[in-house]
Amino acid sequence: MSIRSMFEAVVGELALKKRWRQLKARKQQLPESHRKAHDAVERYLMYSAGIADGAIVTAMAEDLLELFEQGAADGTPVSAIVGDDPVEFAEEFARNYSEGAWINKERARLNDAIDTINKEDES
Repeated sequence: MSIRSMFEAVVGELALKKRWRQLKARKQQLPESHRKAHDAVERYLMYSAGIADGAIVTAMAEDLLELFEQGAADGTPVSAIVGDDPVEFAEEFARNYSEGAWINKERARLNDAIDTINKEDES
């Protein structure tokens, strides 16, 4: 790894960490009910979405926060933001960020393995 790429990796990491800290500070400005709901959805997403890319996780967290900020600003109750099924809301929300999910790499690996086996069987 070159010095330049190491520098870019560190600076990129620091920029993501700074953004993450800013998001956490903004979250504290939400009304209590919106903040608690945001925390619950965010926790679920962090455990269930399986996203390994820090930039995508940060973008997802930022979009979720903006959704709750807008809802709070508009006076929208939490139930209207997440709907009747909060799990379905969270899973639908996470689908927008599936390109960063670690499982995609494993899906591709499985498909490649089966393709290779099929090609070997044909010859």
